Amino acid sequence: MKQIINMKFNKPAINTPLNNDAFKLTDDEKITKIAEHFSKIMQILGLDLQDDSLSGTPKRVAKMFVKESFSGLNPENKPEITLFENKYGYKKMLIEKDITLYSNCEHHFVPIIGKVHVAYIPDKQVIGLSKINRLVQYCAKRPQVQERLTMQIAEALKEILQLNDVAVVIEADHLCVASRGIKDTNSKTVTVSYSGQFENEIVKKEFLSHIQK
Repeated sequence: MKQIINMKFNKPAINTPLNNDAFKLTDDEKITKIAEHFSKIMQILGLDLQDDSLSGTPKRVAKMFVKESFSGLNPENKPEITLFENKYGYKKMLIEKDITLYSNCEHHFVPIIGKVHVAYIPDKQVIGLSKINRLVQYCAKRPQVQERLTMQIAEALKEILQLNDVAVVIEADHLCVASRGIKDTNSKTVTVSYSGQFENEIVKKEFLSHIQK
């Protein structure tokens, strides 16, 4: 069974802040406009856009923003989620750990790089393993704060699986901390979401023991 996930959550704070007309323009129209504006930014910085190394940069940046880095803003890019009947009757936790995370801080538009650990306890259905990775990437490909990203992944999984037994842990480096400002390259940010059975300390401890190996 396939379903398209709905990324509008009941808790408004979990939703990515968007204008009402966020999808009025097509991707191609957005790329054209962003390239125009980025050209102006480069010119203000004093860069020579006639140089063959820089002349194509505005278009490249615009395309990267729309088609890659922030493609998760467009609902048309929501992943199709495949669910399978849990015919084995598997009732223990299922963990997908060390999922690669690339996102961008919404405060400075610089990278957030890390890994995501996801677990759930199946009921009647299980999710295709690669679909968990796709869901993480979809949520990450938008300007983000790590706290909201953690909750978006958890809430989306709960909606898809129609159960509450979900855990999400994110460990990430924020380049807004490492490459500017305080310039601390050693610290990591960890955020968690536990619900259902994962709020039980024994279950939580088992989950953490698996992802820390």
